[in-house]
Amino acid sequence: MDLSQLYQVLQSLPRDAQESIVGNIFIPELLKALGFSVTETVPQFGTGSGADTVDYAVRRNAGNDIFIHTKSNPYLLLELKGRDINLGGNSTQYRSAVYQLKRYLLAPNCRSAQWGIVTNSTYIQLFRKHGKVIHPAFPCWELTLDNLNEVVCAIKKKIDNPQKALTIAVYNNKGGVGKTTTTVNLAATLAMQKKLSLIVDFDPNQQDLTNSLRLKPKEDTLYSWLVNKRDQLVNELITAYQYPNKSGGLLRFDIITGDEKLLSLGEEKLRQMLSINRLRQALEVFKSQYDYILIDSAPNWRFFSQCAVYAADVVLIPTKHNSIYSLENAAIVIKRFIPEIQNERKDGGPIALPIFYNGEFITEAQKLRHLQRIN
Repeated sequence: MDLSQLYQVLQSLPRDAQESIVGNIFIPELLKALGFSVTETVPQFGTGSGADTVDYAVRRNAGNDIFIHTKSNPYLLLELKGRDINLGGNSTQYRSAVYQLKRYLLAPNCRSAQWGIVTNSTYIQLFRKHGKVIHPAFPCWELTLDNLNEVVCAIKKKIDNPQKALTIAVYNNKGGVGKTTTTVNLAATLAMQKKLSLIVDFDPNQQDLTNSLRLKPKEDTLYSWLVNKRDQLVNELITAYQYPNKSGGLLRFDIITGDEKLLSLGEEKLRQMLSINRLRQALEVFKSQYDYILIDSAPNWRFFSQCAVYAADVVLIPTKHNSIYSLENAAIVIKRFIPEIQNERKDGGPIALPIFYNGEFITEAQKLRHLQRIN
């Protein structure tokens, strides 16, 4: 990849270059480095939501379907800011720009878009969209001459080879809020929508998910897959769970059951044998096969639950609106535990999905009151 022009542009841009200057000089070279031509780029793309326009939309041409002419089915959106806008850290301006990009990605004319970029040429961040879920694919990088090649190559590799699956940890530090029920029902609901899901029972001590489906825990496979890195066991890991639907057909999701051998390992021993990112690494092999990977997590903040959250793109936090303890624990997950993993991963993930109320009927007044409690 020839980035010589991009290097020159980055070097020559004034420190306080406004949006128009960054757009005229930096963006054409950035998009060229990412593999997009002029005819694959539409500036001021109408999102279909009122008068909203995103600064750039891009998509590869396909035969006679020239994007600059058809302006249909964008693949990546780019929201541009000037260098006078602070996109570093977690500034108000950064949060506003990210919110703006997310709004565009969910707009009617942008439903096909799978990626979004926010940049001012000093900072750059890539976001992934899966359905209506938008999450960071990388941290917000500060662009320098030293890391320019690494950052651009990483973004290009990601958008050229998108993973199919969204990985979701179903987690709350509080037990009894319906994590396992949520995981199973979510997999079943997705199966009805013809989505293929893999659910992982990653609570070896209770194994509620395995037991709820009346399956037997495996003797060793999950242990050997994680600890001994025996990738040849991948096919033995998966149990297909099938059940009839109302029309007489069969619905299916797959499951990695609990493993008896993991039960005997204490916290200290586990940390000696496994790194916190091992589950995330191991699940990579499945990310091109499934639409969703759901991880049923333990109701604590020890090794297994930390690994589950580390492995996830997003965290779904079931709560009971009439249990102040489940609400308090949900708030702790968002305030302390997820940021702890974000600091470990350094790629901006995972992120929390909106609070999920499980079980009993809830009125709007109750919902408002309990959102206030969480705040």
